[in-house]
Amino acid sequence: MAHQSCWFQTDLPKEMVDLIERDIEKNNFEFKESLLIGSVKDVKQRKSKQFWVPNTMWISGFIWHYVDLMNKENFMYELDGLDSNKFQYTKYEEGDFYNWHVDSGLSSHYLPVMEGNVGTDEERYADYLNVKTEKIRKLSVIVQLSDPESYEGGEVQIMDDTDKLYEVPKERGTIVVFDSRAKHRVRKIKKGVRKSIVGWYIGPRWK
Repeated sequence: MAHQSCWFQTDLPKEMVDLIERDIEKNNFEFKESLLIGSVKDVKQRKSKQFWVPNTMWISGFIWHYVDLMNKENFMYELDGLDSNKFQYTKYEEGDFYNWHVDSGLSSHYLPVMEGNVGTDEERYADYLNVKTEKIRKLSVIVQLSDPESYEGGEVQIMDDTDKLYEVPKERGTIVVFDSRAKHRVRKIKKGVRKSIVGWYIGPRWK
């Protein structure tokens, strides 16, 4: 039986995680308030700060190694690459959180405008184009960057399709890969700061 969520407790040396953080932060990206899918801001649903990291950085290849490995061993999904060719570098400070949500669901996918085979040429073209080109999020990845001793709260919890709750290890360097349709949340930070890298791997719509 395949798993909805998996993780590697990579035992990365402290120096390696320090290097990842340093190489990202040396670019002086500006932290901005985190948004929901579709650039919607809702502080009752999500409160954190983030910036985007291009997948041209070496870190992208490092993360892909683990995602590809877990996909071959567990999910076996058809993947085309990283959503928007960017990772999200996220910072949760005291009081920050992200309530239950999914990274991919039917509500975020294209809805055909034609009814059966009836429609205008424009509607027919829109449906044809989207059916052929639409890519959806299939796998989500989280890289835990903060030392678990440096913050309280901030647990990442994932719920599978039987409503069983899993809590992701907090160990620094842990890489979590899970089905983007799985419900998950980040509990409120009680003290300190939690940093992570988040990304989504996309592929053709389920058939």
